Amino acid sequence: MAAFSKHLTGRSGAAAAAAAAAALGVYLLKQRGHCSTLNNRGEGSAEPHLNSVKDGKKDKAAVDKVFVSRIYQILKILVPRMFCKESGYLLLIAAMLVARTYCDVWMIHNGTMIESAIIGRSTKAFKAYLFKFIAVMPFISLVNSSLKLGLNELKLRFRVRLTKHLYSHYLRGFTFYKVSNVDNRIANPDQLLTQDVERFCNSVVDLYSNISKPLLDIIIYIFKLTTAIGALGPVSMLSYLLLSGLFLTRLRRPIGKMTVTEQKFEGEYRYVNSRLITNSEEIAFYNGSKREMKTIHDTFHKLVEHLNRFICFRFSMGIVDSIVAKYIALVVGYLVVSRPFLDPSNTRHLNSSHSERLEDYYQSGRMLLSLAQALGRIVLAGREMTRLSGFTTRITEIQEVLKELNSGRYERTMISQLGKESEAVDKMSLVPGSGQIVHADNIIRFEHIPLATPNGDILIRDLSFEVLSGTNVLVCGPNGCGKSSLFRVLGELWPLFGGRLTKPDRGKLFYVPQRPYMTLGSLRDQVIYPDTREDQRRKGTSDKVLKEYLDNVQLGHILEREGGWDSVQDWMDILSGGEKQRMAMARLFYHKPQFAILDECTSAVSVDVEDYIYSHCRKVGITLFTVSHRKSLWKHHEYYLHMDGRGNYQFKQITEETVEFGS
Repeated sequence: MAAFSKHLTGRSGAAAAAAAAAALGVYLLKQRGHCSTLNNRGEGSAEPHLNSVKDGKKDKAAVDKVFVSRIYQILKILVPRMFCKESGYLLLIAAMLVARTYCDVWMIHNGTMIESAIIGRSTKAFKAYLFKFIAVMPFISLVNSSLKLGLNELKLRFRVRLTKHLYSHYLRGFTFYKVSNVDNRIANPDQLLTQDVERFCNSVVDLYSNISKPLLDIIIYIFKLTTAIGALGPVSMLSYLLLSGLFLTRLRRPIGKMTVTEQKFEGEYRYVNSRLITNSEEIAFYNGSKREMKTIHDTFHKLVEHLNRFICFRFSMGIVDSIVAKYIALVVGYLVVSRPFLDPSNTRHLNSSHSERLEDYYQSGRMLLSLAQALGRIVLAGREMTRLSGFTTRITEIQEVLKELNSGRYERTMISQLGKESEAVDKMSLVPGSGQIVHADNIIRFEHIPLATPNGDILIRDLSFEVLSGTNVLVCGPNGCGKSSLFRVLGELWPLFGGRLTKPDRGKLFYVPQRPYMTLGSLRDQVIYPDTREDQRRKGTSDKVLKEYLDNVQLGHILEREGGWDSVQDWMDILSGGEKQRMAMARLFYHKPQFAILDECTSAVSVDVEDYIYSHCRKVGITLFTVSHRKSLWKHHEYYLHMDGRGNYQFKQITEETVEFGS
């Protein structure tokens, strides 16, 4: 028995000492790949221009005062009130973390007792402690499952809160359009609003758990170890691991920046692939596969080069980790564990029996192991916080951009330059939003308005004309002359750089593009878009009337062909080009706006249907702005607005003499 105890003492003591000493190093080494998996799964999302230039500097992902301020502002969104579901889940997680820590302490003690009973060949004690473990097992399982439930629910609640908050700003007015077309600080906002929001919320909750549990463990295990082996042991180990943790955290500072860069290149690589899918038909017609292959290979090469640099950095950090956090920690661990037992002045261990010393040594070693693991998680929390700072920077970026766009301010980091000095001076003097918009029914009036792009490129310096309801206008001119720009200003998509614009409310203007948008939903939804079924009922428009609109544009057969009003199809593919244009005109008849902008929207429609559409619009009182090169449409208009593309325009009444000029 003595020989067996001696053998076991040497084996268990060495294992306990080594495990306790090297726990931080082992934990760190095992966790090294955790942060790098951020994009190894192919889910990293980034935008090429996300980190916009402000005051000559780029926003950096770092754990500093700016990060604390940003995370505080976002947390106020995630937990809006003291008493809400999110705060309830936070309390549940905290309670379960405390319970799990006490379960861990009990497991260490009970496990030691079971092993002591086995070594002491005490069947009665063995059965007693084993039955205790079996009895407590359901409670421990409940605690662990409740903790997972709380964490998963909190992640979901945070994601719901932040997603709703961002979309409430993103889909306010035309902000979703301005993010991509007026302000160019953020590319691919869809990735940021989906993947990055999810990652941010997961990272916040994980950090809360990864800091709270180790802190509780440290407090409890230090108290227990101080009682068992004195205060000097835990304090010595704590001091070393803290210093080594600060040293390693300092060395890992580039990881935050390299992770953000990795996400950027991942986003660019995914973007060029999505462009290939979106524009596959046009690329195929141009036989552009080789050119697209070069673009994709170049983008992928940038990503691979960065990943190689990242791998080399992690390799060098791995060497330092092994030395500092594993092997040197092993020496410190041996010194800490052995001191109470080798100290000749320690009368407690001198007077205790061999089995008692074995029990104390083994239990202390396991507690030191748990303490070291807790300290390791705290050290790693610094790296997790750096990772979180990257997501926080991205979320804050889109919050600031959306806020500025909703208040009428925008920023473009790339401004095109004009050739002439005078034009450049005029360009710099333009102030977005300096014009005045007045809402009035049955009139559109441009008064001394400079027609300019968001970049500040002036298309027409002083645009003035007036259109009353019942007066159709044909807009003509070469490509790039400003026809689309005129309608974007009219629709309030682009800022007004000066002058005075009088127009009806947004809801009384309707735009019909050359390639009409078909929404997700039923056949009825295609006609009433953007209204819902409830809006249709509120307006008192029956399905019978909708059928008349379809008949008017020779689409009545669609109803039977596709299976009725509630049939859901991929309408962008199901309907031909001409059918989509006629569906858009049926949509126009349903909404009956005061003014409608028809942008080459009858190019795939026969002349007889086109004549009926224009006649019906005049009959129901819809005044039209038409962009078209069809000579047959001049008879349906009273005025023409011609832009020559060189900054000049003419707004004149259509007569027999001007038809020749316009055509």
